[in-house]
Amino acid sequence: MASDEIKNPALDPDTDSPGKPGHELAEFGAGCFWGVELAFQRLEGVVKTEVGYSQGHVHNPNYRLVCTGTTNHTEVVRVEFDPSVCPYTNLLSLFWSRHDPTTLNRQGGDAGTQYRSGIYYYSEEQARLAKESLDEKQKSLKNKIVTEILPAKTFYRAEEYHQQYLEKGELSGSKQSARKGCNDPIRCYG
Repeated sequence: MASDEIKNPALDPDTDSPGKPGHELAEFGAGCFWGVELAFQRLEGVVKTEVGYSQGHVHNPNYRLVCTGTTNHTEVVRVEFDPSVCPYTNLLSLFWSRHDPTTLNRQGGDAGTQYRSGIYYYSEEQARLAKESLDEKQKSLKNKIVTEILPAKTFYRAEEYHQQYLEKGELSGSKQSARKGCNDPIRCYG
């Protein structure tokens, strides 16, 4: 690296590790992270979820900055899971069911690069399974899938009030269940 080049930690691979041996990390962008996180919280074998920002070029971004659309970050949910209980393919199935992967930088009324669809992998096995699942999902859709599949970059944990936002009942005061196996409709508001 030339002496005038500055290393950008935002572009580094995510080197965080799961909290327990035998567990794995996975990361998904599927629009607003609040509803996506609650869906993953309810999945058997998911032991921890965090929402944050990844895939951008600004070190240590915050929500306000990400929302300007100038950082290229996406809102992501990082999941720690036990693959002996919840195979990665279960996470992929939930991911595809939670959003429209054919809309570029948009989910419902939310528009901007931070709402893009993405699977950010931690291993070559995850990359392979993600690509296979995209090919399979494409067979059932008329429009082309725009989901990006890339290595997970540095994860920046979102502000505390965003964590488990719907479970805590933020804004509306109406808490939503994160109980494993819960099938209650997820109400997302923002």
